[in-house]
Amino acid sequence: MNKEYALYKGEELLGIGTLQELSKQFGVKIKSLLFYQTPVYRKRTSDKKGKRLVKC
Repeated sequence: MNKEYALYKGEELLGIGTLQELSKQFGVKIKSLLFYQTPVYRKRTSDKKGKRLVKC
């Protein structure tokens, strides 16, 4: 069973789907999507400009 994720930029919802679907839709690697969840990425980016991946 594939888990669904939501991708946000600030408070704007960019897309919902599996990692594979989001990767294809936005042209980024799955590793990059998973990096958006890490505390390191959150520290490097602001809440308004950074992307966030949230498990649904």
